[in-house]
Amino acid sequence: MKKNKILFWCLIITLPILAGFISGCKKFLDRKPLTATLSDLNQGAVEAQSLNLYTILRTYGGFSSLPWLDFHSIRDDDAQKGSNQSDGNEITAEFENFNYSKDDWAPNTYWNDHYTMINLANTELHDLDSLKATDAASLRNKGEASFFRAYSYFELVKTYGDVPLITKKLVTTADGIKPKSAAMEVYAQIDADLAVAAQFLPINSTGWGVGYDGRLTSGAANTLWAQANLFRANWSKVVGLCNQVISSAQYSLTPNSVGSPGFVNIWKDGTDGKGKNGVESIWEMQALVGQNAASNSKVDYGSDWGTCQQVRQGGAPNNWNLGWGWNQPTDVLVNAWDSTDPRKPQTILYSGQSDDPANGGWGAVLPKYDAAEGGGGIARKYWNKKLYIGNDPAMRAFTGYINAAGQARWINHRILRYADIILMLAEASNELGDGATAEAMVEQIRARARNGSTTALPHIAFVNQAQMRTAIKKERRFEFAMEGYRFYDLVRWGDAINALGSLGYTNRCRFYPIPQQAITLSGGVIVQNPEW
Repeated sequence: MKKNKILFWCLIITLPILAGFISGCKKFLDRKPLTATLSDLNQGAVEAQSLNLYTILRTYGGFSSLPWLDFHSIRDDDAQKGSNQSDGNEITAEFENFNYSKDDWAPNTYWNDHYTMINLANTELHDLDSLKATDAASLRNKGEASFFRAYSYFELVKTYGDVPLITKKLVTTADGIKPKSAAMEVYAQIDADLAVAAQFLPINSTGWGVGYDGRLTSGAANTLWAQANLFRANWSKVVGLCNQVISSAQYSLTPNSVGSPGFVNIWKDGTDGKGKNGVESIWEMQALVGQNAASNSKVDYGSDWGTCQQVRQGGAPNNWNLGWGWNQPTDVLVNAWDSTDPRKPQTILYSGQSDDPANGGWGAVLPKYDAAEGGGGIARKYWNKKLYIGNDPAMRAFTGYINAAGQARWINHRILRYADIILMLAEASNELGDGATAEAMVEQIRARARNGSTTALPHIAFVNQAQMRTAIKKERRFEFAMEGYRFYDLVRWGDAINALGSLGYTNRCRFYPIPQQAITLSGGVIVQNPEW
């Protein structure tokens, strides 16, 4: 581990305390301190508050654990809850079978965590304005706070539609009680915030200094902005933003190398550091776990992101309790996927079979599928291999998290990656009638995936817009399988009823009901979504 990275994450772990000291009474914040400030140390005036936003991203379940997976992945046809039947069985009804709940731990957590992030971003932006800080470092902090607010609202507007739009620091409880704003107003705020973020964030992580991998960049802002426009079918804006990211020359698809497919290398999180913050990474949630972390919490600045998705199958003598076993592939995904696509064995791990070292495994054979869930078994045929690839046995030995400890806390969440830029550009170009660009972008993705094969993933030539639209939809499905894209893709394409109707999905399920807890706390100012 690099010392500067350890120092960075040690700083982050203390941020809730630091943020409390930075916040203060309005009178104090209305004047610039006469003594030395953080800006005198070549840091932004609200550096600690900015870093605290990354702590929330890494540790709060609405961003980094089960609730995020419930909303983003488990609702689609390619993923299921996983684990055993009794573990979180309410999630099966709510998110696999679309019996949405207005009051349960997962949806309540998701809502609360996103508004927590928004509140902290609002406070930071208020404090920056009060300090009238205009130095370069403080403006970068402004870009961070603006990005995190936009990111949170984008997640909320996709999930709920109209939501309360709060952009001011909360001074009294009443300040947080707002009626819902129309989705178009929420999107307008997202646009405004991402314009600020794109303006002030550095072009790459070195703009923050040494040891700041994972801090936001203008590329992350433009990628998120492209996504926000994709959801509104603003095709020209999507093309422009994607081309800005491409022309920045900061990113590329992870290349293939001898004996190591590029698609596999994306997901490696082992002791060699390969895969983390690689050339394809536009933004990753950072997780850092030091030596002997299992017995020393002071070197564990990790996340439950990896733990919650690792293989959970059987007890002694198998010792395969590597995690919680959530977010697992379905028969629907396995049967829909062409077996000649190299990404299939790089995404799906099969019970009772080798983990396939040529495709990201570590030379182990998984316990057999136990439909009866007897003898400590778990009734799952498949597991999410993208997370398993990060489960380096050498890293387990280094951290002390081995087998029954059930931890893989060092795995980063790849939130934005360059492949999405390529496929968003393909989709938008196709909708604008530029079939040549659409064809070329799809071919970039397929060429990396085929890795020199002469039989897998043949080139798709543009024939017409409808044919290419179908090809792009399939490409997104298999490139991003198990990553949390598909449900929202199906909704925005208008394909959700066809794909999910047999599971209980109806049109009203495109938006989740507002948590009853939030409605009650608002005194009825927030009203329930009309279809719920």
